[in-house]
Amino acid sequence: MIEIRAAVPGDAAELVRLRRLMFRAMNGEDQPGGWEREAETVARRLLTGPEARLGAFVVAGDGAAGAPHLAACAVGTVEQRLPAPGHPSGRFGFVFNVCTDPRYRGRGYARATTEALLDWFAEQGVSRVDLHATDGAEPLYRSMGFHEHSTPLSLDLRAGVRRKAG
Repeated sequence: MIEIRAAVPGDAAELVRLRRLMFRAMNGEDQPGGWEREAETVARRLLTGPEARLGAFVVAGDGAAGAPHLAACAVGTVEQRLPAPGHPSGRFGFVFNVCTDPRYRGRGYARATTEALLDWFAEQGVSRVDLHATDGAEPLYRSMGFHEHSTPLSLDLRAGVRRKAG
C-alpha cells in the first residue's frame, strides 16, 4: 500500500528538488539557478490557506540515511476560464510536475500521486485535465485515460517578438 498525502508548505523545497530532477530527465541537463528559490517561494504561497491553488500529492522517502524527504510528487493547478457548453464549470486542470526520485522508481509512485491529483481535480469541479508528457511517461498517462486533444499554439513573451496591432 502506497501512503500518499497532500503536500504542505514545508514540502516546497523538496517539490522544487523533484522538479529539477524532472527537468534533468526531460532534457538531459541539470539547470540549477535562481528559478529554484522563486519556485520554492511560489509553491509555499500556493500551498497555503483554505483555498490553496496548487494541488500537490507526495510519497515520503523511506527515512534512510541520506535519502530525500520526498520520494515522488504529482503537482497541478486549476485554471478558471469562462464556462462553455462542454465545460460548464469553466475549471480546467493542468498537471505540470510528476517526478519520482531515481532511488524510488518502479514502485508505482507516479501513478499513485497522479491519481490522487486527479481525484483532487474532480473535487475542485474540473472538467478537463491537460498535461505534457515525455515519450517515456506517455504510456502511463494513456493507461490512465489521457488522450490526444489539440495542438496548442504558444508564444514566449520573453522573446520580445510581439508586435502591436495597427
